[in-house]
Amino acid sequence: MTQIAFLLYDDMTALDAVGPYEVLARLPGADVRFVAARPGPIQTDVGMVLVADSGFDDVPAPDIIVVPGGPGTMPALADAATVDWLRQAHATSRWTTSACTGSLLLGAAGALAGKQATSHWILLDQLREFGAEPVAERVVVQGKVITAAGVSAGIDMALMLAAKEAGEDEARALQLTIEYDPQPPFDSGSLEKADEATRLRATQHMVPEESAAV
Repeated sequence: MTQIAFLLYDDMTALDAVGPYEVLARLPGADVRFVAARPGPIQTDVGMVLVADSGFDDVPAPDIIVVPGGPGTMPALADAATVDWLRQAHATSRWTTSACTGSLLLGAAGALAGKQATSHWILLDQLREFGAEPVAERVVVQGKVITAAGVSAGIDMALMLAAKEAGEDEARALQLTIEYDPQPPFDSGSLEKADEATRLRATQHMVPEESAAV
């Protein structure tokens, strides 16, 4: 069995966890745990509720760690129990991964020092505070650490990890199983593609309007 721990915390972004879950939970022998400081319901940033089935003491040494991001990342960075669990779990993990601003938590746990890493574009440069080199790529692999850019990039990360765990044939089959074949209606899914007005509107979704800057 491969134990896969998804870290949950208040105000996280649901898709950061649920996207990778749809891939990794289908791996042969997967034992998936939703882990939080205390078992129970966790409210995400837009109101969806996920349920942590395990506390930190229940899952001390998972094989694979998945850390989501979201508005709750900043408070989670200040939570010693969360950062300590992640630091200890990373010490023995086979893979330590993140989606979106979850990479900041990896940084706080000491997993990114001297490594390249990515995150959501709005906080990408903040990775420097943890000794990481920010790179504007969708998925970055550095040894056993894999970081993904914003939200939907977690699916790409999970498929890449599935290939490393179970082979490319299995990963391709999993991609078809979830019918992951992106054909977005608008070509504005990255900073490089979005015009200035779109970037401003997106920024205002994530930070107070009076402090938004592009």
